[in-house]
Amino acid sequence: MQGPKIAIIGSGPAGLMAADILSANFEVNIYDKGKTSGRKFLVAGKGGFNLTNSAVGMALYNQYSDNVSLRKALAEFDSVSTRKWLEDIGVPTFVGSSGRVFPEKGIKPIHVLNKIKERLEKKNVNFHYLHEFIGFNESKQPLVNFEGQDFPIVADYYMFALGGASWSVTGSNSKWRSYFEDIGIKTADFEPSNCGLNVDWSEDFIKSFAGMYLKNIQISLGSKVIKGEAVITDYGLEGNAIYPIIPYVRSSLSSNDATEISIDLKPHNTHQNLLEKIKGRRVRTKNYIYVFNLDKAQLALTKQFTPKENYISPERFIEILKSVKIPISSLRPIEESISTVGGISMEEIGDDFSLTQYPNIFVLGEMLDWDAPTGGFLLQGCFSIAVAAAKAINAHSQE
Repeated sequence: MQGPKIAIIGSGPAGLMAADILSANFEVNIYDKGKTSGRKFLVAGKGGFNLTNSAVGMALYNQYSDNVSLRKALAEFDSVSTRKWLEDIGVPTFVGSSGRVFPEKGIKPIHVLNKIKERLEKKNVNFHYLHEFIGFNESKQPLVNFEGQDFPIVADYYMFALGGASWSVTGSNSKWRSYFEDIGIKTADFEPSNCGLNVDWSEDFIKSFAGMYLKNIQISLGSKVIKGEAVITDYGLEGNAIYPIIPYVRSSLSSNDATEISIDLKPHNTHQNLLEKIKGRRVRTKNYIYVFNLDKAQLALTKQFTPKENYISPERFIEILKSVKIPISSLRPIEESISTVGGISMEEIGDDFSLTQYPNIFVLGEMLDWDAPTGGFLLQGCFSIAVAAAKAINAHSQE
């Protein structure tokens, strides 16, 4: 007996992964409004092509929003599973020093995407480009527009993988939210994640230090502590030590609290270590850069929001080095952010990532309201969710 038909709307990483799992048994059709697949995947690869992260177990789970279904999906298809899948399709990988997983040297994003598409085409997955999702009909079938004609997609199961709201140049936008709300599905406004922070620097500071890095620092807000580096920009701060703290900044800003992050410029030195450097010495402010082994950007940063009386005292200056307070005015816009939070509420989703109101409709990837930092975790989340949903459909078909 012929298996059910699967319609996947959206051909990013989550949709492609789901298609691979399902294509062994079912007729799979992928619909995308663009002229090709994986446009965001290709753009994201230009900034450092992490395919996943080597973290496993709690080290992996703790990178994500707290959700039982998401954690279960990550446990059942983790980064080890992703690397094996990539190996199977002809993409060998290696683990970088930060735990990020990259394709071996010479393998570019387009090569990985083509390997995935070649695999799916061999499995007779059908791709339908220039088919834009425009809503649901009265039977809750997805409607698409193709060459000026609107028509419903007829399938037994529907999987949506339309992405979040960032990087609209790749086709991502939030128009689909209203279509799901029309059928009674609760959604949340999109907000930026993995983005820069807006800081009101002085003009002189921007002119002298925009583009310079703050390396080997530690950033904290509340209980969250991140080590890494940040880059000073004309609008504020960006970088791998900034992105993981964005959820905490967003929460603080949303509560209308005055929000500031703390930067430890000397995380490898204790307060006592630094005091030893000035013990028995008369230290002038002009010598700080040598005594404490600072670069000019670090020294200038300490002056930005520090009262003069604290700055001119070496003992108080040490306290500043260990905790430079930086007031944050806002997050950068969604369009600039690497990812977003918001979209379909996890309350609307069953354990298998189907809509509880419509069990034959599944939602994958960044359409859902979950969060994770960069470094391979975003892609891993999309892959894990896709595999969980696809396996659930396989199981349903056997009932």
